[in-house]
Amino acid sequence: MAIDLPYRPRRLRTTAAMRRLVAETRVHPGDLVLPMFVKEGLAEPAPIASMPGVVQHTLASVRKAAREAVAAGVGGLMLFAVPEHRDAIGSAGTDRDGILQRTLRAVADEVGDETVIMSDLCLDEFTDHGHCGVLKDDGTVDNDATLERYGDMAIAQAEAGAHLLGPSGMMDGQVGYVRRVLDDAGYQDTGMIAYSAKYASAFYGPFRDAVESQLAGDRKTYQQDYANAVEALREVRLDVEEGADLVMVKPGLPYLDIITRVAAEVDVPVAAYQISGEYSMVEAAAANGWIDRERAILETLTSLRRAGASVILTYWAVDAIRLLG
Repeated sequence: MAIDLPYRPRRLRTTAAMRRLVAETRVHPGDLVLPMFVKEGLAEPAPIASMPGVVQHTLASVRKAAREAVAAGVGGLMLFAVPEHRDAIGSAGTDRDGILQRTLRAVADEVGDETVIMSDLCLDEFTDHGHCGVLKDDGTVDNDATLERYGDMAIAQAEAGAHLLGPSGMMDGQVGYVRRVLDDAGYQDTGMIAYSAKYASAFYGPFRDAVESQLAGDRKTYQQDYANAVEALREVRLDVEEGADLVMVKPGLPYLDIITRVAAEVDVPVAAYQISGEYSMVEAAAANGWIDRERAILETLTSLRRAGASVILTYWAVDAIRLLG
């Protein structure tokens, strides 16, 4: 018996073709950025145990992986590096022959302007204490001394071929300071994807394995408190005023509300970083047969896009493009 119903929304869900036709949100390959790790001194790529399917690359293997990712259609590559030697001020991060700068040159030589080459502008991978900046005698991070180090890093990365620098240390004034340094050095065309709302999250654990972080303690004095939202909007506005070309929310899934509020607040592109813990949770659950891995990948990426992110950094970038195809 048919009941007289004035509206039947299910009509638009009857087939896969119908659902595809009326989909409100779409993830495009060009929206996706692949983060990649390179470790100095490796003879061959090394699997990261807490991030199944992700490796620490050699300089040779990162070139091949970059070429494959570009061929797949990714929108960009975000590069991180693990040095052989660390010190208190992260000297390897500003060394023109440091591993990150060599990686940037290698990838730029391989793919050039075929994709957007991004670099992490932070000291944490290069310091022997694992913090994102220079420390004072009392062990706290010296904001202004750190900015000077970021300026040096910015020049080194711009020289090496990065299109977008990613200031991620959550130091006050980092975007404005780096912008002035770049402009004064003639790098007006080098942009910034600012980690504007970066939270002190429990979900970074696998990433710290990937970069072999030396951190003891936490970063709660400079990364944001996960209880706060208005603070994120203030940080974002400041970064845009200081010259950020894109702004980022990190992590992604626990902060969908922040992504939406940021996207409504600013008129620059908004990125979201689907971080290591988000990736590893899905991979672990899928390995145990608890969830469908491929469906979970597409669902999580779509949720970030639906929330307002126009750029998504994800370790599944190449896998997702295959699934989208």
